Amino acid sequence: MKNYLIALFSCLSFSLFAQEKDSTLVFKKRVLEAVEVDFLMSYYNQDGIHSAVSGGKGMEELTDITPTIVVAIPMNDDDVLTVDAGISAYSSASSGNINPFDSATPSPWQASSGASAQDVLSTISLTYSHSSDDRNTIWNAHFSGSVEYDYSSIGFGGGLTKLFNDKNTEVGISANVYLDTWSPIYPKELQDFVDYGNSTNGGIFNYYTITGNTDYNPSGFSFHENKNRNSYAVSLSFSQVLNKKMQLSVFVDFLQQQGLLSTPYQRIYFADVADSFINEFQLADDIEQLPDTRFKIPVGARFNYYLNEKFVLRTYYRFYSDDWGISSHTASIELPYKITDRFTVFPMYRYYTQVESKYFAPYEAHLSTEEFYTSDYDLSTFDAHQYGLGVSYTDIFTGAHVWKFGIKNVDLRYNHYSRSDGLEANIVSFGMKFVLDK
Repeated sequence: MKNYLIALFSCLSFSLFAQEKDSTLVFKKRVLEAVEVDFLMSYYNQDGIHSAVSGGKGMEELTDITPTIVVAIPMNDDDVLTVDAGISAYSSASSGNINPFDSATPSPWQASSGASAQDVLSTISLTYSHSSDDRNTIWNAHFSGSVEYDYSSIGFGGGLTKLFNDKNTEVGISANVYLDTWSPIYPKELQDFVDYGNSTNGGIFNYYTITGNTDYNPSGFSFHENKNRNSYAVSLSFSQVLNKKMQLSVFVDFLQQQGLLSTPYQRIYFADVADSFINEFQLADDIEQLPDTRFKIPVGARFNYYLNEKFVLRTYYRFYSDDWGISSHTASIELPYKITDRFTVFPMYRYYTQVESKYFAPYEAHLSTEEFYTSDYDLSTFDAHQYGLGVSYTDIFTGAHVWKFGIKNVDLRYNHYSRSDGLEANIVSFGMKFVLDK
């Protein structure tokens, strides 16, 4: 699981306008009254036994810390500029084994101290939104960028939302484009094999002795020529207030990806190739190979029900399918309980089940004659359970202050994630929303 759970909490409120008795004078309330600042922090750790870097075996130990600041600035009565900036700093024993040979005893079960064992992802996003005078039409445009050790991305897009029926009905459409570029890093043994003329006459092979199959010859491996990954997404949404207690929303996304969609440093071991080792570490036969296109369709719905002044039921369901053969179902439930006017606790549960990609097979189950192959367990068949508990403090009057900012909301959550393939993870997220005093 490489894609880490990161908590984002943001709020943008839209209000009606009021008309005075004299119809020639119209009072229009601002979309956002004052500058709002969200400070967000999440901590994530995981471990497992199916490292994709080591071809479907080995530890998956990883920790990630993600501080983020989101600033919403009212430009005038109708327009808001939002700046979202953050970093994601991780350390990973698994990715450290891209080059395990800086250790005296290379092993898929031992952390390497190589450069790839840690990285920092830096991101920034700018969003500009405009609301019509009657607040029934909202459009937005955004631009984003991110960079890390071996990957960079720029994104842009926009959306349009229309409200009808006294704002009880909402319809939205958005489109986004992400243009990404790899700076590929490869398993060290394959890198050195190609760099020294498709032979074992240089690099790490001068310092270590190959055991097992001593005629190590991954001749099918070559460096990627295409280093780009482009993603295009269109999203449609519909929300309806059914009555005073019930609200339903549905969405569908269409996502097309093209380019380098495999991960260059994830190893593959073939069943029909004899094993070669340096100490305990098995040398790769090839790297993950996947098609250069992928089409995804997630369809989902949310249903919220106001039980009473103490409880609100929040539910979510999503079905996902793509042309790599993966299909999945996600269902979650959250039951916030209002202890006081300011404090709310909310237990939560999420269930996920997935059918594997047609290109997946575990360690040493692929054949060298196949065109596409991966041993990444994120693309395997598995079930997952996530249990969590959160507590929220809300003060709409911002009685407490830090310098010139009133504290509007404080949110703390903990989740435990457990997957049927042995992956276990813990996520702690924290958020505070501040409002600048006028």
